[in-house]
Amino acid sequence: MLITLQRIVESVNQAPEFDVALNTMVRSVKAALGSDVCSVYLADPEQREFVLMASDGLTIPKGKRITLAYGEGLISLAAQREEPLNLANATTHPNFKLVKEVNETAYRAMLVAPIIHQRKVLGVLAVQQVEARAFTGEEESFVVTLAAQLAAVIAHAEAKGLIADPQSPWLKKLKAIPGAPGVALGEPYVGRPIASLRSIVPRRTETPWREIHRFRKAVLLTRQELKRLAEQVADYVADDTLAIFDVYQGLLDATSLGNAVEEKIKEGWRAQTAVKMAVDGFVSQFEDLDDAYLRERAVDVRDLGERILGHLKDRKKIHNEIPDSCILVAEEVTASMLAEIPRNRLQGLISLRGSANSHAAIMARSMGIAAVFGIEDVPLSYFEEQYLIVDGYSGEIFVNPPSQVVAEYQNLQLEEQELSETVAQHRHKKAETKDGLAISLQINAGLNVDHGKLCGEHQGIGLYRTEIPFMMRERFPTESEQYDLYREVFEHYPKVPVVMRTLDVGGDKPLPYFPISEENPFLGWRGIRMTLDHPEIFLVQVRAMIRANIGYDNLKILLPMITSVEEVDEAARLINQAYFEVRNEWVQQHPKSTVNRPELGVMIEVPAVLYQLEAIARRVDFFSVGTNDLTQYMLAVDRNNPRVAQLYEAYHPAVLNALQDIVETCQKLGKPVSVCGELAGDPGGAILLLSMGYRTLSMSEHNLDKIRWIVRNLESKVLQVILTQALNAKHPDQVRKVLTMKLESLGLGGFVRAGK
Repeated sequence: MLITLQRIVESVNQAPEFDVALNTMVRSVKAALGSDVCSVYLADPEQREFVLMASDGLTIPKGKRITLAYGEGLISLAAQREEPLNLANATTHPNFKLVKEVNETAYRAMLVAPIIHQRKVLGVLAVQQVEARAFTGEEESFVVTLAAQLAAVIAHAEAKGLIADPQSPWLKKLKAIPGAPGVALGEPYVGRPIASLRSIVPRRTETPWREIHRFRKAVLLTRQELKRLAEQVADYVADDTLAIFDVYQGLLDATSLGNAVEEKIKEGWRAQTAVKMAVDGFVSQFEDLDDAYLRERAVDVRDLGERILGHLKDRKKIHNEIPDSCILVAEEVTASMLAEIPRNRLQGLISLRGSANSHAAIMARSMGIAAVFGIEDVPLSYFEEQYLIVDGYSGEIFVNPPSQVVAEYQNLQLEEQELSETVAQHRHKKAETKDGLAISLQINAGLNVDHGKLCGEHQGIGLYRTEIPFMMRERFPTESEQYDLYREVFEHYPKVPVVMRTLDVGGDKPLPYFPISEENPFLGWRGIRMTLDHPEIFLVQVRAMIRANIGYDNLKILLPMITSVEEVDEAARLINQAYFEVRNEWVQQHPKSTVNRPELGVMIEVPAVLYQLEAIARRVDFFSVGTNDLTQYMLAVDRNNPRVAQLYEAYHPAVLNALQDIVETCQKLGKPVSVCGELAGDPGGAILLLSMGYRTLSMSEHNLDKIRWIVRNLESKVLQVILTQALNAKHPDQVRKVLTMKLESLGLGGFVRAGK
């Protein structure tokens, strides 16, 4: 039976279309069991009925939709019980329902197994036989196992919008990952890269110097191209978002991609081959990271590589006609690809790969266009010559929707525009409640902070990730190289706090020149664990930070992945050592000047720290809560694992109670505490955190205006009521209901969608 089962599953997975897969499966099961009938029913939650999708043995009239309402027949009973039914004579069962349209009268024996995926009943697999008999235990096990295997296939098809009944009046839609809020309506414009790295066949060269010259010329042309694109979008993209193009320029520097490519050329490879090798290396490195923001930098490196490759091959960009109202669709939308389309024509974007952390998503949010990501296995050709609606809140894509749906989304667009205009009017005002309670809103920064002016008023950098200079090299960066980078940050943010997190690499964020192999990197050698084991790396970085901060005195050093008091003590000892070294060197050269010691903080992201706050507080100046990792570790859920991602829930009662305990303890200890995780930038999450007593929130800059507007429309007296209701909730959905009602009552209903 096992071999038969494997063969059936393989044939189903290889079927070119979903309906072919179902028909293949019912024929194979009928033959394997020697039964008279095998059928598959799928659930239609909107109609509350089960639809007969495929059968070998029952007659499905052409063009006829055969259904059983929820609660009808043995099909519904098996689904309701969520367990198989094995009946020797189904016709005598009180729940038996005869379906005359399919000539079912002669069948007595019936084995019904529910098809369940992640606790959701997707349908039912039914086997029938004329002879009245109970199916054997082996046969029942076979059908149950097959139903479990089939569940993944159906869930995949459902997610991709492949379950489409041509007779159904209901919408044809795809499900993606929301990337930028808003709605878009228009015709597709399919974007493709000018050259593909995958097409490069490795070739050697006898004249490396000539290849280096070709490469440098291609880099120069790429720089000019990127500069032109940046100028094109400068009028309608926030200054800080333009820094994306500075990041691109930085990646082209000799210290980043340039040296890596030229080293490959010197080894005897042609320029195209060297570009592919170097880019593939960097892409692989980024894609292995745990940090979702940093992982998306692989897209930027690949985009640059393909642009350089296009210039090496002397290919010209072919511009197809762009519709007046278009939705950009591509395998992987990039920021530079977005910049190539006139803003007055661009409505939204669909990226088959990628995530909300990509630069394309960041740029889409800055431009105010809807964006969705991550709908692999749907070919680009599927979107051609269609009319599309993109819902950037829910992640839904409607294909050729009826007129009433189009009208509904057109009205929603107008509401969105009014809300955006209202929020924008307050972007340079302080974040304080109606009754004067001041809230500090800060930003999370990563690659580049060149522009020093964000979309609105803010009070510093609550989290600056320092991993990039380590990852974009083939060796550890020198103290001088790190100094230059950090100094630039302080120059652009001289009068507000800058919280720099020490190097957070390790098992989950490997460096190409410092390989680490672990079975479970999430619980492995990462963050402070790795840097304490290598004080030579830690000391160089801290020295660079302290040197760069001289004259500004706004540096705060943040330690990641702390789990014990001993780690804090050892890190503090090394920081003191670095401080005294820098101070002594500086004072020798500048006798009348001083060097101030930076404040030291700890990230609360490992649950063990919750029970050591008092001891740690005696050793540090502040705390910062990383809600992403704290939630992940508290719930033992890898949110990047699709099998359990739905269990990752920031509104989980345990998480909320932990956050409440943290802020109360920090208040008693007199230690400042901020939040730098995604929860701070979520409308409902921000309200919860404020109600708990958090007064400093750090977030992605695109959430800044939205959260400021919410703060300015709150009164501190209502926060305690919200908190009591939220902490009494037993389920995350109950918490959401409380927050939704509050947002609606404040006239902020538009943010309900924005917080999904």
